[in-house]
Amino acid sequence: MIRVQAEDFDVGAELARLTDGKTHIGGIVTFTGLVRDFAGDARVGAMTLEHYPGMTERMLADIEQEAGRRWPLDASLIVHRYGTLRPGDRIVLVITASAHRKAAFEAAEFLMDWLKTKAPFWKREDGPEGEHWVDAKADDDRAADRWRT
Repeated sequence: MIRVQAEDFDVGAELARLTDGKTHIGGIVTFTGLVRDFAGDARVGAMTLEHYPGMTERMLADIEQEAGRRWPLDASLIVHRYGTLRPGDRIVLVITASAHRKAAFEAAEFLMDWLKTKAPFWKREDGPEGEHWVDAKADDDRAADRWRT
């Protein structure tokens, strides 16, 4: 299940909704990404995320389906926000659930690595020195490369 939304989300409520009544699940991994108040040496006062509605949802669904092909997941969820967010705000939530912890951990890591490199979001950071669009990072590409087999 995936959602792209401007509204904040409640991690506990999302987790309960995803796993309620699924007694065969043995392990759940959650990852919540937050807006930091710094990027490198620069202060960040706000981050604005833009996307193309429709295209973004399709890509997130493809990424989630790929995780489901690679690991025996019993449930998964991706929630990604857009709009202007402030330091401390939640940006993204990934939940993976499986009968076994290893699958849940690996799938969550895969989802985040591919979201960072494949999800069509554009990020602008605003701070005391002005605003700028955030470029793709080589570290993110290297992290995602290990899943390209």
